[in-house]
Amino acid sequence: MNHRPDPPLEGHTPTTSPPPAAGLRPVPPAVGAPTGVAEGVPTVVLPDQQIGDGRHATGWLMIRVPRKGTPTATSWCACGRDLFAAGHAKVLALSEDHAAHRDACPLRTTTSEGRAAA
Repeated sequence: MNHRPDPPLEGHTPTTSPPPAAGLRPVPPAVGAPTGVAEGVPTVVLPDQQIGDGRHATGWLMIRVPRKGTPTATSWCACGRDLFAAGHAKVLALSEDHAAHRDACPLRTTTSEGRAAA
């Protein structure tokens, strides 16, 4: 059997040189807002501007009571108080002490002298 070469396609002209390289186009300078952005829409993330009512937590009392274990409690305050208790009686005493500390805490108490000075 003789194998015949495929006939050339119509209109096909053989090329001997590669196609020309694509040229680089100049990049316009970046001035102003990016295109495609609506007027008045910020393009950067701004900090959260919500203002609370002035309240913030200054103290925590955490009591943990496992099913078959010893209860524990931690009393923490922003003034520097950080106490721990383990056992039923000690946890109850720390809970009462934490409630008493709320009235005596230097961060929560304000005197008339402090208000006058401010």
